[in-house]
Amino acid sequence: MEIKNLYQELRSLQPLSAENQKRLNTKFMLEFNYNSNHIEGNTLTYGQTISLLIHGKVEGSAPMHDYEEMKAHQAALEMIKVEAATGERPLTEMFIRQVHKIMLRTDYIPEGKNYTVHAGIYKTRPNSVQTPTGEIFEYASPEETPALMMDLIAWYNNVEKEAKISPLEIAALFHYRYIRIHPFEDGNGRIARLLVNYILARHGYPMIVVHDSDRNGYLGALGQCDAETRLVPAVGAHAKLEQITPLVNYLEQCLKRALVISIKAAKGENIEDEDDMQKRLAILARNAQAKRGNIKRRSNQYIAEIIHDFITPIKEELNTQFAIFNQFYNSIDISFYYVGSGGGKVSLTPKFLEARRGNFEKISSRMVIEVLLTKPTILLPTNSAESIPIYISCNDEEYNIQLFEDTQSFRYGVLPTDSQQKIWIKIIMEHLYASIEKKVAAIK
Repeated sequence: MEIKNLYQELRSLQPLSAENQKRLNTKFMLEFNYNSNHIEGNTLTYGQTISLLIHGKVEGSAPMHDYEEMKAHQAALEMIKVEAATGERPLTEMFIRQVHKIMLRTDYIPEGKNYTVHAGIYKTRPNSVQTPTGEIFEYASPEETPALMMDLIAWYNNVEKEAKISPLEIAALFHYRYIRIHPFEDGNGRIARLLVNYILARHGYPMIVVHDSDRNGYLGALGQCDAETRLVPAVGAHAKLEQITPLVNYLEQCLKRALVISIKAAKGENIEDEDDMQKRLAILARNAQAKRGNIKRRSNQYIAEIIHDFITPIKEELNTQFAIFNQFYNSIDISFYYVGSGGGKVSLTPKFLEARRGNFEKISSRMVIEVLLTKPTILLPTNSAESIPIYISCNDEEYNIQLFEDTQSFRYGVLPTDSQQKIWIKIIMEHLYASIEKKVAAIK
């Protein structure tokens, strides 16, 4: 009765002003995309979701796959909204496969697996799962899936015409039957939640959000339904309404929340949950702690590590590698110094470093490894000296290494790999070769 009363109140407030409709649409779009993807393991924060879907910006260090997944899910949501708004065409398997293809974007091979997940095509291999208790929970087999999906769509189109049960009950029953079939190799949970909203929207109800913070409650409701329908997939795919009461009740609470928010929006009231900001800040704090908990700050210990485990070895390697240029230069020197406050160079010899007794803070802001080739041989003009500096600057939380226009940043406690060092040496050698080649070509 409460759902009916809330629905009637919302209908009486239609249409919403353009501003209030935009507020409501934006809130739902962000919450639905963020939560539905998070339930399935997407790592984007709420803030990153806002940046991506509102401003079109990629921020943070999440896997690029997660950004692409979020954008594709939003495209699938738009497709659902457009189709639901027509209200005339019956639901088809083709439409569901099209939504799945939009959402998955392309076929792919899961990491560490030897099979392909197909976008927009029913599964070609079993996709059973292992429960926390170690049991195998079977979904419909690939062979059963086409017939069961045909039954599901026929049932839906028929029950919608009959109008004997409420749109919420239809949506809940569709969700459960669909999940027991699990027709695709990936993305079934997200498709199920999209189709629940398709059904609700077709009947004038607001779309709902299943919150990741209540993931256990959502999955628990599905689990209780599984206990009623037992393990045979074909039985679950034809579940009766009385067998899925826990899911109906769960989605009813989601719909109440959506109706209340929609009514507030229609009245021009604040539609942010009172504790939304608190929750978002708490999530932000956890993310920051997870990232910054391992942050190391500049210290004499880490500067000493950079000098002894990176600078000293690469100096020795540069000396060895650049000996091949001695037919063009009589003096090849690899020096290590820092630039003082007055701009002068102070050589960082082993004796100097030892005298500082590990106190390296003063010298760490601008250290330089310089490859200096002077005194050209008879093969080159007398003004052919070459100087190539590698700058090392230590900031509070990271240190930078700059060669030419390229600057790379490293966390303290992390050193450039041998492979990276070899690349830098090769870049310097190629630069010198090109310079010498140009000088030789200019000789008359």
